[in-house]
Amino acid sequence: MGATTVVKARPARPPSPPEAPAARRTGRVRSGPGSRRRRAGMLMVAPALLHASLWIGLPVMVSVALAFTKYDVLTAPEFVGLANFRDMLDDAVFRKSIVNTLLYTFFTVPFGMALGLLVALALHTGLKARGVFRTAVFLPQVTATVAIALVWLWIYNPGNGLLNTLLSFLGIDGPAWLSSTTWALPSVILVGIWQGIGMKMLIYLAALQSLPKELYEAASVDGASRVRQFFSITLPLLKPATFFVLITSMISAFQSFDQIYILTDGGPANSTTMMTYEIYKSAFREFRVGYASAQSLVLFVLLMGFTLVNKRIMGGSRGHN
Repeated sequence: MGATTVVKARPARPPSPPEAPAARRTGRVRSGPGSRRRRAGMLMVAPALLHASLWIGLPVMVSVALAFTKYDVLTAPEFVGLANFRDMLDDAVFRKSIVNTLLYTFFTVPFGMALGLLVALALHTGLKARGVFRTAVFLPQVTATVAIALVWLWIYNPGNGLLNTLLSFLGIDGPAWLSSTTWALPSVILVGIWQGIGMKMLIYLAALQSLPKELYEAASVDGASRVRQFFSITLPLLKPATFFVLITSMISAFQSFDQIYILTDGGPANSTTMMTYEIYKSAFREFRVGYASAQSLVLFVLLMGFTLVNKRIMGGSRGHN
């Protein structure tokens, strides 16, 4: 008998994908409910995008360009390369402003966050008349900084100010708070902490009210104390709120200007000068706009760097489920 030839059956070809619609191939958007929603969404965000482009994006690009020029408003900008940045390295006052800004941020942000969280916890536990307390704590946030600074000017007055009057009852001679190179910066830091507690308290209070109560009930059944519940449940679940408060507080601290301008004008002996104050002086008192733009660029890079580091450390703003 001859050898039989075995013919293997070829596997069936998978069905070819449906042909793309003509509108998709040509790049045209199909009409329908989805496209109408997209167009409506684009129309709604268009004013915000236009505003951001005109009043934020364009000034940022112009500032970056001016950072490499010598420009005094009266004459045309002159390209000087990295000369402005080299001048910053030799500028002792600007280096002092960087140190003061870092010290101001280092003390106002963590202390303000801790106090804001403590106040939020107190208001979250059913404190009587908590509406009054909430308003009192938040009031400095919506009060003009100029008014706040004037009040603190009276509090810090070395002659008849409130602080030195209270200290005199204890037999302590208070210093000239805002005129002393030793006490001026701590005095400004205290004002910054006090003014920022309201917003931090509000964010933490909103986050506390959204935490699931089932976790606390289960922890109570297991015998966990209030302290253990706080460190094992509350703090981890407040991580997104903490990240948000940290970033916004740092940006606010780096941009502090009003209270410095009114309380100390950067003095005495540049002991309270900040980066924003130095940028203001360079641009509007000395008319060194190119140099001020370079200083602004350094401030932006510092802020961006700290933000990325904090995001890396805290794992971003991932929420809880």
